[in-house]
Amino acid sequence: MSIRSRVAGLLAIALAVALPGFAAAQAQPAPAVQSSATEQQQRRIDQPGNNAPVWRDVHSGKPNYTSIPGREAGVLIQPQARFPGQDATSTAGEAWRKFRNGPVTVYGGWLVVIVLVVLAAIYFGLGPVRLKEKPTGRLLQRFSAVERWAHWSTAISFCLMAATGLVILFGKHVLLPIIGYTLFAWLTTLSKYLHNFVGPLFFISLLCMIVIYARDNLPAKGDGTWLANGWKILVGIHLPSGRFNAGEKVYFWAGVVVLCLISAVTGFVMLFPNFEQLRTTMQQMNIIHVVAAVPMIAMALGHIYVGTIGIEGSYGNMRDGVTDESWAKEHHELWYNEVKSGKVAAESGAAPQIQH
Repeated sequence: MSIRSRVAGLLAIALAVALPGFAAAQAQPAPAVQSSATEQQQRRIDQPGNNAPVWRDVHSGKPNYTSIPGREAGVLIQPQARFPGQDATSTAGEAWRKFRNGPVTVYGGWLVVIVLVVLAAIYFGLGPVRLKEKPTGRLLQRFSAVERWAHWSTAISFCLMAATGLVILFGKHVLLPIIGYTLFAWLTTLSKYLHNFVGPLFFISLLCMIVIYARDNLPAKGDGTWLANGWKILVGIHLPSGRFNAGEKVYFWAGVVVLCLISAVTGFVMLFPNFEQLRTTMQQMNIIHVVAAVPMIAMALGHIYVGTIGIEGSYGNMRDGVTDESWAKEHHELWYNEVKSGKVAAESGAAPQIQH
C-alpha cells in the first residue's frame, strides 16, 4: 500500500470519529451568551452604538475588576436607590443629590429665613428687654475664666462652621446669582477648607463645654413653669430662675449636646474617608449632618440674639465673667439669692462672689 493510500485511510478514520460528535454538537442549541462584553461585541456589528449591556453592568452596582484597591473601587456608578419622597428610578448618588438640593435645602433655607424675620420683628417691634432698676455697681462673678474660654472657643468655631456651611449649602441659590461664578468659586473653596479644618477644634471645644456646663443645666423644680411662661420675658415680665433658666437648659441639651454632637460625628465620618466608608454611608451622613446642623443654626440665632442685643446686659456676663446685682436679681433671682446667702459659693465650681 502506498503512502498516499495510508494517509487517505487515516483521514477517513479521523473524519468518521469526529463527524458524529460534530453533528451532535450542531444539533444542540448554542448556549446563551451571558457575558455583557460578548453581547457588546456582537452589538457592534448588529446595532452599532448600542451600549446597553455595558451600562446595565455599570448600573448594577456589582463590583468589576480594578487594579486600585478599595471597597467600592470596582463600582463605577451606584445602583438605584430611594430617598424619602422619591421613587427608585435614580441611582443612589442622583437620589441623594435631588434630596439634598430639594427638600433639605428648601425647608432648611426657609427655617433660617423665618427665624431671622421673627427675631427682626421682635427687636424692631418690642425692642430689647431693659433693666427695670438701675445698675448698683456691685458685681457678682457669673462665669469663671475656664467657663468663658470653653464657651468662646465653642461659639467662635461654631459660628465659622455655621457660616461656611451655609455658603456650601445655600450659596449657589443665594450668592451665585449676585457675585458671579469666579468669586463664588473662590468663596466656596475657602468655605470648604475652613469648614474641614475648624471642625476638629469645634468638636474638642464642644466636649469641654458639655462637661463644664452639664451640672448647672440639670432639670430643676420650676423649669416647667418657666417654659410655659418664657415668652413673657420679651415683654419685660420677670421670671425667677436658677443660674440657667429652663430655656437655656433646653438649648443646652437639645442643641449643644444632641444636635451639635450629631453634626460633629457625622462630619468626622465625611471628613475622613480613608476608613473606607461606602459612598452610601457618606451620603446618608451628609443628610443627617445637614438635618441636625440647620435647626442648630436656627436655635443659635435665637441664643445669640438674647445674649447680645435682645436683653440688656447679657453680653457683658460672658465677656467679662461678672454681672451687676440688678441684672442677676431680675433675670436669675433664685441664683442671685443663693449667691447672696453663700450657698452657691460653697457648691459651684464658678465660685461666684460679690465684687464692690
